Amino acid sequence: MSEALRGPLRAGLDALGLALDEARQDQLLTFLALLQQWNRVYNLTSVRDPGEMLTHHLLDSLAVVQPLRRHLEQAGAPAAPRLLDVGSGGGLPGVVLAVCLPELSVTCVDAVAKKAAFVQQVAGALQLRHLRGVHARVEKLAGAFDVVSSRAFASLADFTAWTRHLLAPQGAWLAMKGKPPHEEIAALPADVAVFHVEPLQVPQLDAERCIVWLRPAGRIH
Repeated sequence: MSEALRGPLRAGLDALGLALDEARQDQLLTFLALLQQWNRVYNLTSVRDPGEMLTHHLLDSLAVVQPLRRHLEQAGAPAAPRLLDVGSGGGLPGVVLAVCLPELSVTCVDAVAKKAAFVQQVAGALQLRHLRGVHARVEKLAGAFDVVSSRAFASLADFTAWTRHLLAPQGAWLAMKGKPPHEEIAALPADVAVFHVEPLQVPQLDAERCIVWLRPAGRIH
């Protein structure tokens, strides 16, 4: 499977303007193979076809790399920024971000034990020491993260309410969504502010995608 997807992966990386060496491309394809292998038993994703896994999961997550890198630079994040991926499931986008941004410390949290265990397995298989999977309810978690991300996890109001205690003082939320969620944005409490809705163009995928960037209201940056 991996070799058949190498060409489409390279084409996707080119379209996104992402320069990844062969070693990191290999890591991404190994991750996809592990996801397919574990999916037969643990039902990590409803997407079964390897080609669809590439577009709907891998390229979809890769589309976030450059916007995240740009945000961290503009926000003056520390040299080793910390990211919490909430409701990470099979490690999307957390594992992909860990592969592409080795300076990033990535924690993938999920309330389902087998999903957190899968991320731990991936971290070992890909030798990603800065990636870990945690089995917990996010409301019970402790820590301070520069970015708290989610992908199709919950409404923006719930996502921000359940994770606010985990944001570092200058931290931000990164919510991956399909179409811009105008109703969810309108339902946010007054103490949460959207500072950017960033459209994403996912290669080989004919569907709308965006990032909703949020921070606690009243913060200048």
